Order: sequence, then structure tokens, then C-alpha cells
Amino acid sequence: MRNSLLRASCTTAIAAGLVLATGATAAAHVTADAPGAQQGGYSVVTFRVPTESETANTVALTVTLPTPKSARTEPIPGWSSKIERNDKSEITAVTWTAEPGAPGVGPGQFQRFAVSVGPLPTKATVSFPTKQTYSDGKIVSWDQPMGSDGTEPEHPAPSVTLAAEKAGEDEHGSAAEASDHETDDAADNTARWLGGIGLALGLLGVALGLGNVIRGRRS
Repeated sequence: MRNSLLRASCTTAIAAGLVLATGATAAAHVTADAPGAQQGGYSVVTFRVPTESETANTVALTVTLPTPKSARTEPIPGWSSKIERNDKSEITAVTWTAEPGAPGVGPGQFQRFAVSVGPLPTKATVSFPTKQTYSDGKIVSWDQPMGSDGTEPEHPAPSVTLAAEKAGEDEHGSAAEASDHETDDAADNTARWLGGIGLALGLLGVALGLGNVIRGRRS
């Protein structure tokens, strides 16, 4: 009985250790977060970047973007940022670099990097392949897709899940646009109506004036 309890305790301890180890490994990954992000919309995507090295600091981070029309970074003390474009002037990536004299992200630390982007792709999930550069020259690429069976690779690409664009918002947008057109049409009709009245009054004034002139000559 005692041996059975001992074996059970050992098994539980090993399982708990594996869970903790897995959690620690996942926590060390570069991850992305964008609460409330919707397909085709604009959102702030925040990248959580831990330093896995025990001897070097993270000094640069390059994140590939899905060619949005707009990308704006949040200022971070000690870091500079640059939006990169291709030969078609399309936004392709953003790079954060530790400024001269700044330490970057030291071992056992992490840093958040935020960028406002949009419009986002119209698909359920969007990935942001990332390159993490260390002060010793080592570059770690976080660009591997999830396995077809859901298994996580060694260096998964940061990704966010996008909510489907709400139909109500489209309808609202269409209704608002239609309302704008109706307002413009109504304004045009009112202007024409007022213009017609003005013209009629003008003609009436001319007629009265001519009548007065004719009566004056007769008298």
C-alpha cells in the first residue's frame, strides 16, 4: 500500500513538473495580444518580448506586418522605432531598436512593444513573424506556424485571433451612407424649391414694375 502511494506521488510530482516546465517555456515565447480586434478593423497589437538568454540583452525586435495602410508605434523610453516599407511603399514591418547607451531588455526581464495597425486582414487568425536580436549578435526567429494537429513548434510566430466583422456595423454604415445621400438630396430639392420661389417672385416684381411704368405713361 505504501509503495503504491509512493508511486502515485512520484507520478503526480512528475506530471506537475512537466506542466510547470511547459508553462515556463510558453511564457518565454514572444506573444501578441489584441483584445477586441476584428477582421478588417484597426487595433493596437501588443507584443510581449521576454529575454531567454542568460548572458545577453534583447536590443532589437522586428515584427512583420500584414501590409496595413496605417501603422503607428507607441513611444518607449530608451527605444527608437522605424516603420519599414517595400518598393511599392507598402508597410511591411516595424523595428524597435535600443538606443545607444540604453540596456535593452536584460536576462529575466520582458518588454511590451505596442503598434496600432489597420485595416487587419479578413481572416480568423493573423500571424506576425518576428526576429529578436540579442546584444551578442544572436538572432532568434519566431516564425514557425502551429502544427496541423495543434502542437506548438519551438519558435511559434506571434498571432492574434480576429473576431468576424459584425454585420450590424455594415448595415449601420450603409444606413448612415444612405441617410447622408437622402440628406443631400433633400437639401438639393429644398434649394431648387427656394430658387423657384425666388425666380417667381422676381418675375412678379418685374411684371408689377412694368405695369406701373405703363400706367404712369398713360396718365
